[in-house]
Amino acid sequence: MGKTIPRCLQQLDLRKSVVGLATGAGAIYLLYKAIRAGIKCQPPLCSNSPICIARLAIERERHGRDSGEIRRLLNSLECKQDEYAKSMILHSITRCVYLLEAEASACTTEDICLVGEMLDDKDNSVRIQALNALKAFSGIRKFRLKIQEHSIKVLELISTIWDTELHVAGLRLLNSLPMPDYVHPQLRRVMPALMEIMQSDYILSQVQAVRLLSYLAQKNDLLYDILNCQVHSNFLNLFQSSQPGSLLFEVLVFAERLSEGRNATHYRAVKWHYNEQSLHEALFGDESRLADRLLSLVIHPEEEVQIQACKVIVSLQCPQDLGCRPSACRPSHSYFKNGE
Repeated sequence: MGKTIPRCLQQLDLRKSVVGLATGAGAIYLLYKAIRAGIKCQPPLCSNSPICIARLAIERERHGRDSGEIRRLLNSLECKQDEYAKSMILHSITRCVYLLEAEASACTTEDICLVGEMLDDKDNSVRIQALNALKAFSGIRKFRLKIQEHSIKVLELISTIWDTELHVAGLRLLNSLPMPDYVHPQLRRVMPALMEIMQSDYILSQVQAVRLLSYLAQKNDLLYDILNCQVHSNFLNLFQSSQPGSLLFEVLVFAERLSEGRNATHYRAVKWHYNEQSLHEALFGDESRLADRLLSLVIHPEEEVQIQACKVIVSLQCPQDLGCRPSACRPSHSYFKNGE
C-alpha cells in the first residue's frame, strides 16, 4: 500500500501490455482459423447463382466443351415453377446467351417460343426478364423473324402497363428489331403511349421511346400519325440544354427525321390537318419556339448535340427534295422569320 503513484502507473502499463499481447495473439489465431476455413470451404460447383453458372460455362467452352447450361435452364423453364424461380431462370438464360454465343446459336425456334410464352405471365418481373432474354436472343440473326412475332404483344405490354423497367426492356427489344408492316396498325394505336413515355421523367425509357419513334418517322404511312399525336404543352422542354446529352441527341435526331419527312414531295402533295395540341404544332406551328431552343443548343458543351442541332436547323431551312442548294433554300416562316 506504500507504493508511489508513478510505480503504480508503471505496473498498470505493464499489465496493459501483457493483455494487449495476449489479445493480439488471439486475434492472429482467429484470423488464421478463418483463412484456413475459407480455403477448405470452396463454393460448390453446382451453385445455382448466375455468376457461378457463367464462370463454369465459360470455363467449359474455353476447353472446347458444351457446358449445356442454356439447355438445362430452358428445360427448367418448362417445368412448373413459381414466379421468383421463373424470373431467376430467365435472368440466367439472358446472361448465358450473351456469354455463350455458340450454345445460344444451337437453340431452336421452339426455345424462343418458350421464352416468348413468359410474356403472358401475370408477374411483372417475369415479363421483364422474358423481354431481356428475347433481346439477348435477338442478337442472333436466325431468331429475329421468330422474335418479331412477339412485337404486337410487346407493344401491348408497354402501352397498358406503366412500369419504367418494363418500358425500358420492351423498347430495347423493339429497337433491336425491324418492324414488319403488319405491326403498323398496332403501332398507330399505341402511338399516344409512346409519346407519353417520351415525355416522362425517366431518362432510360425516354431515350428508348424517342429512338423507336425516330425509326417509325421514316415510315411513310406512320409519319402523319406521329405528327398529329397529342403532346404536352411543355413538350419543347425536351430541347432544353439542361437535359442529359444522350436524350438531347436522340430528340434532335427525331426532329430532323420529322422535318425531312414533312418536307418530302409526296408528303407535301397532301393537305394535312393537325389538332392544336399536336406534335406538328409544337415543332412546326406558327407559335412554336423551337428555333430559340435550337440556337441555344448550337453552343452546347457536347459536340454531337451541337452538330445534330445544326442538322435540324438545316433541315428546317432546306426542303429535302431541293437538295439543300443555297439558292433553293426557303426559310420556314414558323421558325426563322425574315431569314434569321
